[in-house]
Amino acid sequence: MSRHLAPLAKKGIDCAMTGPKPRLLVFIVAYNAERTIEDVLQRIPHELAETYEVEVLIIDDSSRDGTFERSHAVKRAADLPFSLHVLFNPVNQGYGGNQKIGYHFAVEQGFDFVALVHGDGQYAPECLPELVKPLADGAADAVFGSRMMARGEALRGGMPYYKFVGNKILSWFENRMLRTNLTEFHSGYRIYSVAALKKVPFHLNTNEFHFDTEIIIQFVFAGLRIRELPIPTYYGDEICHVDGLKYAWDVVKAVLVSRAQELSLLYDRKFDCRAVETDNAHYEIKRGYRSPHTEALARVKAGARVLDLGCAGGYMGALLRNERGATVTGVDMFPLGEEVELDTFVHHDLNAPTLPVSVADYDYVLMLDVIEHLLSPESFVELLRQSSAGSPNTRLIVSTGNIAFAITRVLHLFGQFNYGKRGILDITHTRLFTFATLRRLFEQAGFDVTESFGIPVPFPLALGDNAASKVLLRINQALIWGWKSMFSYQIFFVVQARPTLETLLATAHEQSDVRSRKTEEIRTKFA
Repeated sequence: MSRHLAPLAKKGIDCAMTGPKPRLLVFIVAYNAERTIEDVLQRIPHELAETYEVEVLIIDDSSRDGTFERSHAVKRAADLPFSLHVLFNPVNQGYGGNQKIGYHFAVEQGFDFVALVHGDGQYAPECLPELVKPLADGAADAVFGSRMMARGEALRGGMPYYKFVGNKILSWFENRMLRTNLTEFHSGYRIYSVAALKKVPFHLNTNEFHFDTEIIIQFVFAGLRIRELPIPTYYGDEICHVDGLKYAWDVVKAVLVSRAQELSLLYDRKFDCRAVETDNAHYEIKRGYRSPHTEALARVKAGARVLDLGCAGGYMGALLRNERGATVTGVDMFPLGEEVELDTFVHHDLNAPTLPVSVADYDYVLMLDVIEHLLSPESFVELLRQSSAGSPNTRLIVSTGNIAFAITRVLHLFGQFNYGKRGILDITHTRLFTFATLRRLFEQAGFDVTESFGIPVPFPLALGDNAASKVLLRINQALIWGWKSMFSYQIFFVVQARPTLETLLATAHEQSDVRSRKTEEIRTKFA
């Protein structure tokens, strides 16, 4: 194999660098690699030391042979142009667990780049100069060596046909689910920027072989740049420790869980790698399909006075001003979005014991996806009731997630109740509602629910505005018509305050006086 790959060792790195050399850790994961570990070390190109400050780390993952001893012998005897560290795990950590330790070493010791190499020699160390170069040039956050970029090379290099087919099928599936375009997800030859590794929770990943898939998902979700370069394929007489069927299932499961998290159906901390969203940044106006925004827009009359409680950047209020000519007051604890103008904006925490405005001064009050964020919805609704008492014609337009939605019911059946970044189980939600409990909340505070219907899943937001999402919307809407509480993703209410006892008593007095006068007039007329 060394003779076959020898030409690659002649390739250097043609890049001018000034100042201190970047620090490169060549990290060799080793398990029962006594026969091959010395060859792997000898094949690391010496010219790397001309461009980088190179150190090599071998972590023997509790091998049953003399891998550790052989590595130490090489360290003592070999003339290597780099420092060599040899560590031993007394308890086998697994392929993924061993990587975690090595990457932690790279982070802790302040390296700039870390290259993952296998101790069995399956991946050519001679390729290291070419693979590290995009990182040194700042053109990538990770570089993967791909055996699939050159057509037919993997099979010519001895990759078993069943592994080739399995690799292709899994990589196709992963690309489809993650919206990526990698030629191979399953190469173990990888070079990472240590700064990029710090941005993902790789320590939460599995200790098993699909660690490599999980870290790709993390890089994709974190918006980090992955570049692929071709590498030669070599399969010798090394022993494969991977159970192919179990590995394939683990990969599929990891990808499906990550995709479910993107759809706000599940939550797994290790895939929570998106850039941190602040304030109301993750609230989007949902138009072009049935949503709380389109339904509210359809109900607000032209020129109306609108109070938008929890206005989430003011985007809905701006839409009402532009398309309905409404006069809009926004209330929120976060500032308005950039270039958003409302007639009035009040900075206020809706969890406070008072309201900063009078609900009675408005024709419509919007509470779109607000009620579930409040610490005490009962107290808040009571405040609304008191504030709207003088104007029983004020309409409240309310939406919230339906915790009894079919998917959450199924998840609950299997013991899953995972809060996430978005959706019904948003981590910022403090209270959860069904149609019945939301109705009871308002009716017990003195409101009448005049409209009640379900909103379908925002498939265009999750899947894109395409034919598939439109079909799914129609199916979901038909299911809502048949069983509203089961298939509604969100609840939409229009409510109005019932007259208060004070109003009813005053009306009774007024009407009594009117009736009494009329009675007296009639009696006098016919006396």
